[in-house]
Amino acid sequence: MLTILGFAMIATFLVLIMMKKMSPIAALVLIPALFCVFVGKGAHLGDYVLDGVTDLAPTAAMLMFAIVYFGVMIDVGLFDPIVRGILKFCKADPMRIVVGTALLAAIVSLDGDGSTTFMITVSAMYPLYKRLKMSLVVMTGVAAMANGVMNTLPWGGPTARAATALKLDASDIFVPMIPALLVGLLFVFVLSYVLGVRERRRLGVLTLDDVLEEEKETETVLVGSGGPGDGKVSMRKGAAGGAGGAGSGTDAPEGAGDSGDSTDSAGDNGFQGLDPNRATLRPKLYWFNALLTFSLLTAMIMEWLPIPVLFLIGAALALSVNFPHIPDQKARLAAHADNVLNVSGMVFAAAVFTGVLQGTGMVDQMAKWMVDVIPGSMGPHMALVTGILSLPLTYFMSNDGFYFGVLPVLAEAGAAHGVTPLEMARASLVGQPLHMSSPLVPAVYVLVGMAKVEFGDHTKFVVKWAALTCLVILGAGMLFGII
Repeated sequence: MLTILGFAMIATFLVLIMMKKMSPIAALVLIPALFCVFVGKGAHLGDYVLDGVTDLAPTAAMLMFAIVYFGVMIDVGLFDPIVRGILKFCKADPMRIVVGTALLAAIVSLDGDGSTTFMITVSAMYPLYKRLKMSLVVMTGVAAMANGVMNTLPWGGPTARAATALKLDASDIFVPMIPALLVGLLFVFVLSYVLGVRERRRLGVLTLDDVLEEEKETETVLVGSGGPGDGKVSMRKGAAGGAGGAGSGTDAPEGAGDSGDSTDSAGDNGFQGLDPNRATLRPKLYWFNALLTFSLLTAMIMEWLPIPVLFLIGAALALSVNFPHIPDQKARLAAHADNVLNVSGMVFAAAVFTGVLQGTGMVDQMAKWMVDVIPGSMGPHMALVTGILSLPLTYFMSNDGFYFGVLPVLAEAGAAHGVTPLEMARASLVGQPLHMSSPLVPAVYVLVGMAKVEFGDHTKFVVKWAALTCLVILGAGMLFGII
């Protein structure tokens, strides 16, 4: 019964948010609370929620201060050269911009933290997508898939969990997987090219001069959220030109024209642009900010301190040095309060969902059922089975639940048929491109929140492509004899 209710709860959540019948925060809170009552454990709901909040509190703290830190870095102009460089390289070509999104996300993912990757990628690419009226779900989908492939780095989390669960060396798991992961990353780039070509057909191609010329003719709006001293940035109000403008083509990708895609709204006026005269710029402190960011990322990779502590210290330093006057600091905090509240609220709402799943025993029963339904004849192919199961299981449960709860059981079953733990561990990494868009991953709320994309729209667009990327990695792993 718990197994059925567990799957029913997840299915209900996904259907309601994709049909936009409920907001993600409301669905994450109300649906598990309702199912907790169905299970007959409503009296323990408070304990389950507090356990979930306790587990996710460090993540929420990290996201809060990370958003403040990178928000300040955007304000002071640290990423302006990146945006300008990408714009010049892409030449306002939608195809190049989508491929550039995948490339940027993959490079930044080397720090091993998905939230950081999404904040930097969206900050750099969002103005380009808005100016050219490109589909924002294409940006979020491509970024999530590229980060998902790179999330298998030994310091990214899943590989370390698999190594710990099966008592293996992380390098023994990861290094042989590199060829298959490179094939997966190449597939993401090819897919980005295809999606970019579809956007190009829909919007046409402008030159950089065309974009800048049209921007001069449009109205200006305040940068940030209305804090004192903010500058101005031009925003395009017309279609991107070319083949008919936004929404005119018949082959627009899924999600094109969704909320936040087709027109500029008042809520979109808060994005940080490239106005070279905005009051928050700190050109004299550029190298200090670059060194501070490099040091912060290095400390994260080297694990000198817990990530929430690093971002807390980093945000305090960034605010104090760049904006020494308290009113200016308050203005910067107010400018980014909306993002902080949305993301942290989503994380604590997700704590209700995960708390009920784990506290009621649903997740354990779901995992046991999945293992039990595997036919005995599949024993010699347990690595393949594990790779396939990693797609739904890492999407519907946390990495901790999968790697520490399910993988050891699967590995034991595989060992009885001569499948080595190393093969099982490598196969377990296959589902990460899909996992990064799971509603149980806090980083995905940073991605969709900063990009102003509905979570349901992102899910409808990305699931099929991410699943295909996972299968490509699995196929490459089997072809190379890695899995």
